[in-house]
Amino acid sequence: MKSWIALNMTPGVGPRVATRLLEAFGSPENVFHARRSQLEMLRIRPETIESIIARELEPRAEVELERVKKLGGDILILDDGSYPALLREICDPPITLYVRGAWEECLTLPCIGVIGSRLCSTYGMNAAEMLSRDLASAGICVVSGFARGIDTAAHRGAMRGGGKTVAVLGTGIDSVYPKENTRLVKEILDSGGAVVSQFPLGTPPLKDNFPYRNRIISGLSLGVLIVEASERSGSLITARLAMEQNREVMAVPGNITSANSYGTNYLIKSGAKLVQQWQDVVAELPSEIGAMILPPKVEQEAGSFSVAATPADLDPNEAKVWSLLSADEPVQIDSLLTLSGLSFGDLNSALVALDIRDMIRVLPGKNYARRI
Repeated sequence: MKSWIALNMTPGVGPRVATRLLEAFGSPENVFHARRSQLEMLRIRPETIESIIARELEPRAEVELERVKKLGGDILILDDGSYPALLREICDPPITLYVRGAWEECLTLPCIGVIGSRLCSTYGMNAAEMLSRDLASAGICVVSGFARGIDTAAHRGAMRGGGKTVAVLGTGIDSVYPKENTRLVKEILDSGGAVVSQFPLGTPPLKDNFPYRNRIISGLSLGVLIVEASERSGSLITARLAMEQNREVMAVPGNITSANSYGTNYLIKSGAKLVQQWQDVVAELPSEIGAMILPPKVEQEAGSFSVAATPADLDPNEAKVWSLLSADEPVQIDSLLTLSGLSFGDLNSALVALDIRDMIRVLPGKNYARRI
């Protein structure tokens, strides 16, 4: 165990270099006993060779494991039977996986990656939350990257559906990025979800980390669903990785004039499965898994991202405000004031009541939209 952790902590050793070292020497223990000349033949960085020869990280590996245990986590290694089987199948899998929460329960479920733009629209956020909610309610674990926007909506939707979600981090499991998701980590763990990373404790959110994170999202999943993505979105990289890993690629269609929909519409045009409802995702899974999927707890009109009827238990003011809101486009409070004909006090009371019941989204600039 310690030698695996030490190898993962060695400067310049990512999944590809680790795979080359293991293919050459058979085990991490043998890597740390290799001669300099043998290591130089593999054409790895000089500082990496120096670190391996000095064996300086083996004592730190033991401390690392103790620190992870104190966090309530664990470290899985590539040759361990508990290492996720799907992830082991990919080219150059991470040799260690840091985990917190109910990871074993989550990763034994069928997993679907749900990802998309950080700067998403209200439509995208509602679509991600609705689909994640329904998938989780049907017994599928939602895997996402813990980023702002679509990823956050996916995690929250899965929890709203009473199901499981796994957050794959681009930092160590002792770090939170972005900082505004500090509360979300606790909610995921408290709901029976899990947090996963390939990076050692204390790893900051470096730009180069996130492609590695994306490989894990697709590697843990049977397929990847992209909800919104611009032309240069990292989600398109994840889609390409999913194709390379022989995973299903699915996308939610968007407005053809929206920059955030360019990537998803392009994927659909290129052969990705068009998704309007959770059943479209299940249809792409292996038949034996699809047959095991439970019916959803929340039923929704097929193909619709908006709630068709006004809930019967709203008072007249709440019902009036609800009827003026949409799941796709936010409405500013001044427009609501004009359209509803209510006084500011009555309008504000209705909005507060709807927010308490988690029926609306309160957006920046005093804008409001329905939750799905």
